[in-house]
Amino acid sequence: MKNVTKKIAINIGAGYTPGVNAIIIGAAHAAYKLGWQVVGIRDGFEGLLFPDRYPDDGLVDMGPEVIERLNPAGSDALGTSASIDPFHVRTVNELGMIEEVDMSDTLLKNLKDKKIDAVISIVMGRGLSILYKLNQKGLNSVCIPRSVENDMAYTAVSFGFNTALSFTIDMLDRARQAAQSAHKIFVVEVLGEQAGWLALQSGIAVMADAVVIPEINCDLKKLGEHLNQKLTSGRPYGLVVVAEGAKFTVDVLVKAATLSSLKKSLSPLATGDDDSHAIQRSGKAAEFIANKLQQSIPFEVQPLVLNQWVRGGAATAVDRQIGLCYGAAAVRALDEGNDNTIIAFVPPEITFIPLVDALNKVRTVPAHSEFLKVAQTLGIYTGA
Repeated sequence: MKNVTKKIAINIGAGYTPGVNAIIIGAAHAAYKLGWQVVGIRDGFEGLLFPDRYPDDGLVDMGPEVIERLNPAGSDALGTSASIDPFHVRTVNELGMIEEVDMSDTLLKNLKDKKIDAVISIVMGRGLSILYKLNQKGLNSVCIPRSVENDMAYTAVSFGFNTALSFTIDMLDRARQAAQSAHKIFVVEVLGEQAGWLALQSGIAVMADAVVIPEINCDLKKLGEHLNQKLTSGRPYGLVVVAEGAKFTVDVLVKAATLSSLKKSLSPLATGDDDSHAIQRSGKAAEFIANKLQQSIPFEVQPLVLNQWVRGGAATAVDRQIGLCYGAAAVRALDEGNDNTIIAFVPPEITFIPLVDALNKVRTVPAHSEFLKVAQTLGIYTGA
């Protein structure tokens, strides 16, 4: 049965992504056409959970005059969540101790008190689980996939990916020029903990010598042989693009573990950086590959890390268009009764997928990917 919607709220999950304003603009214009009222929730759900912290009680009226002033390339309209999960909110109890409290009922009550009929949430992977649990308790919502790593299930292009890809390509072009000038091998680590789309597509664009992604265990011996074949007196430089979640063949990992154990036994001050539970993983993949390659390559090998830099800047024209489409599609989903869904963009179609189907799923690079075939055809080493 079609829901009766009169007032919707928009919020943004944790993590910065350029150009989120475009989604808000798209949703607001589509809602106005239907005669709906639109408000924005400050900082994820925090504006409703802690309204006393905000001068506007945590809600922003997203009327036509406000929307007209928004920059579609920016992300300054509402703020993002500080990773607050309404089911596990950290608070200080009467004893002055930190504890986690379930405030989901408070959130739903405040939504009802504000006469908000549905929420459009612009989230990454973890946000889907939170929204699903809220849906189970009665919240009507539609999720818009946002990921600079393009790892959201069912959608071919997550919002934010094109901007991150464009910036990454620009930085890799600079790295390639520097490597060429300095006669070095640069190993550049980019975002991609579980999926290698950013590394693969940017690596193709800059004609890297090799791309290492999480989906294919990399044989470092073969990688070294590949680079040595390309290195000549007329081409004394190289570029390797690696995703932060890169994986390696078993024999390499066994040797690394053995060396690490030896290091620990010899040095009482060893830090144990190899620990799989280490919090700071950024740069580990690039450093590991660079150190291994240096043992078999006569040129200097240097690791570089782009990390979170790719989340900055202004949104590209492509993401601005995609953002407007996602926002308008989310309103259409609510209008057609397709709530509790995630928007899936598989060009040229936009569809609505039940939220439960997208939970705990990651869009990875398949073995038959055309991008892999293109890379291999261009002579780019992509794995074993």
